Amino acid sequence: MKRRQFISSNIILASAGLLPSANLPHSEKRSQKKAFEPSYLKLHRSGELKKRGEILWKLMKSCQLCPRECGTDRLSGDEGFCHASSQLEVSAANPHFGEERPLVGQGGSGTIFLTNCNLRCVFCINWRINHEGIGSPCSLETLAGMMLKLQKRGCHNINLVTPTHYSPHILLALDLAAARGLKIPLVYNTSGWERPEILKLLDGIVDIYLPDFKYSDPEMAGKYSADAFSYPEISRKALLEMNRQVGVAKPAANGLMLRGLMIRHLVLPNNVSGTRNVIQWISRHLPKDTYLNIMSQYRPAHQAHKYPKISRRITRKEYHNAVKWAKEAGLSNLEIQGYSRLF
Repeated sequence: MKRRQFISSNIILASAGLLPSANLPHSEKRSQKKAFEPSYLKLHRSGELKKRGEILWKLMKSCQLCPRECGTDRLSGDEGFCHASSQLEVSAANPHFGEERPLVGQGGSGTIFLTNCNLRCVFCINWRINHEGIGSPCSLETLAGMMLKLQKRGCHNINLVTPTHYSPHILLALDLAAARGLKIPLVYNTSGWERPEILKLLDGIVDIYLPDFKYSDPEMAGKYSADAFSYPEISRKALLEMNRQVGVAKPAANGLMLRGLMIRHLVLPNNVSGTRNVIQWISRHLPKDTYLNIMSQYRPAHQAHKYPKISRRITRKEYHNAVKWAKEAGLSNLEIQGYSRLF
């Protein structure tokens, strides 16, 4: 066969889908690459996902799920420091369009707001959910159904807000949802104050870690987050573990995030959050292209008016300095929310 005839016949075969992918043009090869599959599906198929959920469930007998390790017997119906027993409670489940752009896309982030919280910040913007416990009891089957409904509505991910104290419920419900066709990324939207030992049980399950890095100073953490003096130390270890598991967050060709670590830092007035030290730690201990969202939207909610240093919004200069420090530190993967509003 002449060269021209060979090329012509290959084009015909390729268009009919009969040519092996090795002979296709690069553009065709890319289109035939395996579609994204969330991490948890592999562990679901092996039975490991359910097994890990059961391991976490047993830890509620003398609760050790969060750094407080309060030892409450939640399985007997007692409430831990977080005000949660073993009964799952959910406040809301809806597409959310206020999250980071790579999570929102066109269909929104499938956000499930879980009730109660172990950190209990005095300035919490969701204080009615996290402090007052506004929500409704929810079975594992119902939580799985919420995940599937959000996927059906076109959400790009399942975004679990304040998940730490309900991690056993999440894994067991995720296993049920995976069996029924859930196949979008799982976002673990946390305060950042996570025991690395617990995070290791989430390895291969979480696709996107979305932690806060709230404070660099233990005294500030203790004062404004219910004696959580260990927050900076433990959160640093947690961030390293999260990065080990999922790596740097880079959006896919369509702009959506499928995997990686996305850190949030909320700039607080009067340097309460220790922003420069937070940025310097990230720059020194994580890749320079680590995704960092420098958040400007602080407002004095809940009990913040009782604390003079955080009883106002941040100034333009405070936010400008945060952005400047991040750029000087060489961080290159920044989301600068509210920048156009403040400048």
